[in-house]
Amino acid sequence: MVKLEHVEKRYDAGAPIICDVSLTLEAGAFYFLTGASGAGKTTLLRLITLAERPTRGSLTLFGADTTTLGRDARAALRRRIGIVFQDLRLIDALSAGDNVALPLRIAGAAEDKVRDNVAELLAWVGMAGRGDAPTATLSGGERRRVAIARAIVRRPELLIADEPTGDGDETAMPLIRIFEQMHHLGTTVLIATDDSALVRKFEHQRFHLDRGMLLDVGVAAAQ
Repeated sequence: MVKLEHVEKRYDAGAPIICDVSLTLEAGAFYFLTGASGAGKTTLLRLITLAERPTRGSLTLFGADTTTLGRDARAALRRRIGIVFQDLRLIDALSAGDNVALPLRIAGAAEDKVRDNVAELLAWVGMAGRGDAPTATLSGGERRRVAIARAIVRRPELLIADEPTGDGDETAMPLIRIFEQMHHLGTTVLIATDDSALVRKFEHQRFHLDRGMLLDVGVAAAQ
C-alpha cells in the first residue's frame, strides 16, 4: 500500500530531517512509528500523506508512483487516507457532529447519509448523543475521539495518526482499541507516538526513527 525507497527530506540547505528511509506498509496491517520528539515522525507522516514531497527518493502509494503525479491525482490519492493530526485541527465554531460531518459534506454526500454516518461513528468512538455539543467545550479526550471519528467517516483505506493519544493519559488504551477495530475491518493503520510503554502493550509491527534514520524493530510481545 505504501512504499518509500531511499527517501530524504530537507528544507533549503539545512540538514536532512528524513535520511535515506526505505519503508513498506502492507495492506491491512497495523504499525507503530516511535521516536523521540524531533526525530522526524511528523515529517515522515506528511510525506506519506502527500502533504510534502521528498527531496530525494521515491514514494509509491496505492500502487501509484507519486513522484510525477499532478495536483489532482495527488488529491485523489489523499482522499483515500484518513488523518488524525497531532493538533487535531477541529473547528471550534462547529459542533462535534458538524466536525465529523465535514468530509462528507465537502464530498457532496446527501444530508440523510451524513446524519446517519455521524451518529453511528460518534457512538462507535464513545460519544453517543454528543453530536450537538460545542466543540470548544469538549475535554481533551473527547476532542481526540471526535478527531478520530472525522478521520474515519469516509472509511479510508489508510489511517494515519500523529500522537493521537495525548500524553499517555488514561484515555490512551481505549483510543488505540478504536484504531485496532479499524484494523480488523481491513484498514491499514500507522500510528506515530513517543510513548514506548504504550506501544509495548500491543503486538504490532514497530518502526523507530532516530534523528531521521529508520530502524525496523519488529514485533514486540504484548505486556
